[in-house]
Amino acid sequence: MNNPSVTFPPPVASTDSAAARATNVSKIYGHDDSEVRALDNVTVQFEKGKFTAIMGPSGSGKSTLMHCMAGLDEMTEGSATIAGIDIASLKDKDLTKLRRDKIGFVFQAFNLVPTLTADENIRLPLLLGNNKGNEEWIQKVINTVHLQDRLSHRPSELSGGQQQRVAVARALASEPAIIFADEPTGNLDSTTGNEILSFMRKAVDELGQTIVMVTHDPVSASYADRIVFLKDGKIAGELLEPTPELVLDYMKQLGH
Repeated sequence: MNNPSVTFPPPVASTDSAAARATNVSKIYGHDDSEVRALDNVTVQFEKGKFTAIMGPSGSGKSTLMHCMAGLDEMTEGSATIAGIDIASLKDKDLTKLRRDKIGFVFQAFNLVPTLTADENIRLPLLLGNNKGNEEWIQKVINTVHLQDRLSHRPSELSGGQQQRVAVARALASEPAIIFADEPTGNLDSTTGNEILSFMRKAVDELGQTIVMVTHDPVSASYADRIVFLKDGKIAGELLEPTPELVLDYMKQLGH
């Protein structure tokens, strides 16, 4: 693997450029002989205004890392910060507020509320926080994901791709510090999936968003600026300016 854009381990940039950071994070299930280290002393950061993919073999800790960093799962050891805020130090109420205000989520299942229109679904996190949001920004997001003519439709009246566009717009609506996307195109055909990834790429390039995406797909990962690889719960390296071919080659080296 002689590609110059491959480095071990991922470099740690200055604090100012980090939207999120994990420091010495471990996640351990079970005890003694039955102990499983889903994450093993992981230190990594995700820079503002960048699109990062997390990849690795099945069981490598990809989703666990995302869930720990997003405050959806508790770390056994270590610390994680979002926008400079240490999430482990927060009480439940404050953690809920942080997730609502500072983090956007996009999942494989679209997780839309079936009784709400597309417009209401997009604004839902803001409404839950009694926050009207920045209307100019919300309109910009809606325009970016091309949903202007679908806003009055309920999820059942939208295609899978349109529903995921609503989910991406919802994640963007509150101008979060970071968006975590877990296999966001897993339920979509390749054409629609690539369309969603293009929107996410556009959100980073044109709207200045920060996205971290877990994926197993080399083509999806190639939309990112950087790929962080995990293996056996540890950082196994990174790839900058990835192409599908480079990603495939790297995954082979990891024993995918």
